[in-house]
Amino acid sequence: MRQKYRICQSRKKNTLNIKEFAVLDKDTKNVDSSMLREDHFDLICDQDYDGETIARAAAAGCDELVETLRTPNLYPIAPYAEKIAESVLDLSRRDEDRCVELFFDDNELFVSEIPIHR
Repeated sequence: MRQKYRICQSRKKNTLNIKEFAVLDKDTKNVDSSMLREDHFDLICDQDYDGETIARAAAAGCDELVETLRTPNLYPIAPYAEKIAESVLDLSRRDEDRCVELFFDDNELFVSEIPIHR
């Protein structure tokens, strides 16, 4: 599955918002990821967080932040959750309203060498 997460920090509202999108259309299965358009992605989750809750979790470290970011509706796998948390930490170091977007392709998770034990 190909997914993207849009992470937006609003200092004015003291909130963090994460939107999760995924490519669900089977017709795009053979479309190269670099050729995907915005309309290929469907919104599958929209999660708001209180800024102070996120700040406390961020101060406690990445593991605590991952636990805070995960909800019953938004529960990314560990490698994605860690990247999302890193992005949230980066956003929290800045004083302006900002958004970042992360793109993930599950196929990239399966491309790794496995050592052969003889």
